[in-house]
Amino acid sequence: MVRRIKAFGAFWYDFIIGDDWLVAAGVVIALALTYALSRTTVPAWWLLPLALAVLLPLSLWREARKR
Repeated sequence: MVRRIKAFGAFWYDFIIGDDWLVAAGVVIALALTYALSRTTVPAWWLLPLALAVLLPLSLWREARKR
């Protein structure tokens, strides 16, 4: 039973964090900022696409630089 729980946790860690922990942290921060912005009168719909537009090229650039 413990082995299955460890395997389940390892799967979700690898699925969420994956190869680039900075992207995972950026997504969490973007979601938190979107929530905080949604509690104000400012529209919050634009924040996640902006985060994607920044995080995806950053991740690709970091990976290409490794090779």
